[in-house]
Amino acid sequence: MFYLLFLPTLFLHVQSLPENSSIVEFLPGFDGPLPFYLQTGYIGVGKSEEVQLFYYFVKSESNPRKDPLLLWLTGGPGCSSFTGLAYEVGPLDFGQKAYNGSLPILVSSPYSWTKFASILFLEQPAYTGFSYATTSEAYNRTDLQECDLVYEFLRKWFMNNPEFNSNPFYVCGDSYSGITVPVIVQLISDGIEEGKEPLINLQGYSLGNPKTFPEESNYQIPYCHGMGLIPDELYESLNEICKGEYLNIDPTNKLCVENYKMFKNLVSSINDQQILEPFCGTDSEELPPRQSSSERRSLEEGFIFQKYDEFICRESRVATRNLSTYWANDPRVQEALHVRKGTIRRPWARCRQSIMITSYTATFMNSIPYHVNLSSKGYRSLIYSGDHDMVVPFQSTQAWIKYLNYSIITDWRPWTIDGQVAGYTRSFSNHMTYATVKGGGHTAPEYKREECFHMFKRWIAQQPL
Repeated sequence: MFYLLFLPTLFLHVQSLPENSSIVEFLPGFDGPLPFYLQTGYIGVGKSEEVQLFYYFVKSESNPRKDPLLLWLTGGPGCSSFTGLAYEVGPLDFGQKAYNGSLPILVSSPYSWTKFASILFLEQPAYTGFSYATTSEAYNRTDLQECDLVYEFLRKWFMNNPEFNSNPFYVCGDSYSGITVPVIVQLISDGIEEGKEPLINLQGYSLGNPKTFPEESNYQIPYCHGMGLIPDELYESLNEICKGEYLNIDPTNKLCVENYKMFKNLVSSINDQQILEPFCGTDSEELPPRQSSSERRSLEEGFIFQKYDEFICRESRVATRNLSTYWANDPRVQEALHVRKGTIRRPWARCRQSIMITSYTATFMNSIPYHVNLSSKGYRSLIYSGDHDMVVPFQSTQAWIKYLNYSIITDWRPWTIDGQVAGYTRSFSNHMTYATVKGGGHTAPEYKREECFHMFKRWIAQQPL
């Protein structure tokens, strides 16, 4: 009788696992079984499912039946969502800072957002992380096409996991995701209004250090001046001669060109992702940035780039990021994650800058209209900035929020953890909350994991920060 009861139960459990997905109970480098539920898998999207998107799904460690469900999209484009899983908001962390020749050690993070929410970490576009395409043509997509594929992925994921259809759903991301996340949220909202099944319980979205509009780079000079990196005289001259426009400098404006070169030389040895940390290069593919014109290339020539000190950088953040490359390229790791053999054309990279050159076409770089539309529909949003980020300075984020011209509900005030100021915040009538994270870089959760944990936990629970 025992076997008659047990076998059907086991059969039902196996059948309930979505197709092309697997439960991961052990990971190389992690001591013992994982203390959280991890599922990995692929979902095919596109007309012939020629794009196979890889995901990591971690259930809430509290009450997954009722807790919010988050979709996490790391920026780039081309940066693996493993960044979110192990460096920012997920349940894993590296237990060492420098590579020692053996498989890197993984440990649990006490500040994982999965303590109160389930998170779906998605690798997109194709050629990011472990995602891939079955045809060479399928790798070539525009940003809007990629947004459509993410929405298709979501609908299929919810069809495969109907028990989460009623959970409050939020789309979250950072950096370049500031461009695509509002579009994806708009697609979900439109689908709800059109009655597309499954009906997702969309509540809002969250963005950290988000790219939002092209002119953001103009705010780097005011930021550097405010941080004491350039002198008053240079800042005033740049304002007067260049008139605050540095995105497309007229090469015939010789004085502006010279002032801009002086600015670039002064900050060339500054870590633009967190200005207080040492400059140690990058862990991404070493590819030159794409230039828009020969004039722009000439402006970049002659800058002083100081070689970084290897001793100082041995245990830097870049060295810690490199651990993911050593870890994810280990065959034992890929087997444990159930990565399909033969689908990764090149070694795994945390960020593939080459995507922007070889296969990904950006057709727009202004997501402000989407914020306006989503706000009008009543969706909640949390926008936050690491205040030591020079890549997307907090001034540029505050500028586009101010442009929205929404009434202030709660004016500028500090938000605290254990009686200490963790940042500053302001809330608006359009259901938007803005916050700075004191000492945070690009992006804030990687640098201030504990602070961002408390910030997001309060916001998702609709409590004041």
